[in-house]
Amino acid sequence: MPDEILTVLKDIGFDHVYDEALVCEMTSLAIEEYLDKNRGARPIISSTCPVVVRLVQRLFPSLCKLIVPIEPPREVAAKNLRKEISKEMKISKEEIGIIHITPCAAKMVSINHPETMKKSFLDGAMAIREIYNEIMMKLKKAAQPLKLHAQSPISGIGIGWAIPGGEIRGMKYVNSVSVSGVYDTIRILEDVESGKIKDIEYLECLICPDGCIGGPLTVENRFIAKSNILRLIRIFGDKRRVSSSLVTRLYENKFFSFEHAVEPKPFLPLDKDRREAIKKLKLKEEIIKKLPGTDCGICGAPDCNTFAEDIVRGNAILQDCIYLRAKEHKRKERHGKEKH
Repeated sequence: MPDEILTVLKDIGFDHVYDEALVCEMTSLAIEEYLDKNRGARPIISSTCPVVVRLVQRLFPSLCKLIVPIEPPREVAAKNLRKEISKEMKISKEEIGIIHITPCAAKMVSINHPETMKKSFLDGAMAIREIYNEIMMKLKKAAQPLKLHAQSPISGIGIGWAIPGGEIRGMKYVNSVSVSGVYDTIRILEDVESGKIKDIEYLECLICPDGCIGGPLTVENRFIAKSNILRLIRIFGDKRRVSSSLVTRLYENKFFSFEHAVEPKPFLPLDKDRREAIKKLKLKEEIIKKLPGTDCGICGAPDCNTFAEDIVRGNAILQDCIYLRAKEHKRKERHGKEKH
């Protein structure tokens, strides 16, 4: 259960722990406020998945203006925690280190290189799989159910954000659509760009199959994880726990808002010189052959093609691909064994 996991996180070294679920519910209400007050072009596109944001910037730059200017819950929670802990502990905000435990390497990239603010409110991220074994060992050793330290109520609506449709589950706009997986996301964004989709209020896009539970840094089989999430939603209920008036007040004070809009970053020619551009194009094709072709987004690029182009432009290196790193690590291990 969430309270048991949070308690164990304190046991393994964190001074404070916080469940993001309640902030997820608050963010859903903030998005509703935006939809209510801005009756322009539709559909409005979710800003939660950092790979989707980059995909829009690169492949669909004309849609940048449709990205909802609301920060994702991880940033909203960190912003609030930094303020509250600073006040409670009587220390400066800079002395506080806030770490996001994540299923997604792209969120690590978004923390280091945020698109909508000068500096992230988070200081770093840790993969779920890095601490999974330690947490499970401590849970098994616990003689009795662990009790949660002071903690906000956990929201069933917020827990649902881990799976497709979770973001729109708690919203009043029923004509909203959820899409997960890179190919389906690209397909629906193509339809939005071409004007085929106009009668949808909100579009929730998640690059990983089955959403964040399908993230590359998770441990559990995503189908089992989805079943677990649905069970938790039934346990915690689907009623709102957050005050609508509180969220309205925070929204009006721009608590959830971007510092600046998402800027288009369309692909530029590989080089001004045509001969150099041809050379770089050939190099890009060679790099693509080396890549796994999984289009996982772990490197921060929306797909392997974009990643290869980033390398050619000097904005990335081949070792940023986690699959190639793992392959190289195995090769070195085998080589070491052969020596012995």
